[in-house]
Amino acid sequence: MTRTPQTRQESLAHLLGGRRGALDATLPPLAFIAGYLAGGESLAVGVAAAVAVSLAVAGWRMSRGERPRAVVLGVLGVALAALIALRTGRAADFFVLRIATNAASAAAWLASIAVRWPLLGVVVGLVLGQGTRWRRDPALLRAYSRGSWVWVLQYVLRVAVLVPLWYADQVVALGVAQAALTWPLVALCLLVSWWVIRSSLPPEHPGLRHPVLVGDRQPADP
Repeated sequence: MTRTPQTRQESLAHLLGGRRGALDATLPPLAFIAGYLAGGESLAVGVAAAVAVSLAVAGWRMSRGERPRAVVLGVLGVALAALIALRTGRAADFFVLRIATNAASAAAWLASIAVRWPLLGVVVGLVLGQGTRWRRDPALLRAYSRGSWVWVLQYVLRVAVLVPLWYADQVVALGVAQAALTWPLVALCLLVSWWVIRSSLPPEHPGLRHPVLVGDRQPADP
């Protein structure tokens, strides 16, 4: 059985649409740093700039008909980060929420691999409308587990870089690192995890859209 051209050309970046979310996560921190510096290291100006950019991005995404829930969650995340920084009075604490969510994400992805419910498979299965059928395909289960390790490393890398900068109160360096470790790192993660999945599947496997269920001679319908 050979893969169809559509299966060969498809990628995780195409399926998951990682670019928009990564760019949305990059702009508010950069706005925070820009406002912070423009205001003479003013926390209030930095927070105002970050919230304003977050609202502008949200308005743009809503105008394009994107899901309100995802848009609202993005704004709430920036608002919570701003409140934490204003509460402590420490500009570096604007990035505490990002550090915490990356640490929690690393733990969640690692746990998902351990219990044989790799989150990469869960996410792609939902996007493709497969539910959990992919788990009945040993080849896909193995491929998603291996691909999920790339995502674990992504989150671990962010924590390893951001925590020392936060501890040293390096506000500008935190903003630069956050930007560098968002869209570029997500793009690399999508590329590498897709390569891992493709390399893990046997040559005759029909691809992500066609789980080969245990006991079936033919792949399940997409």
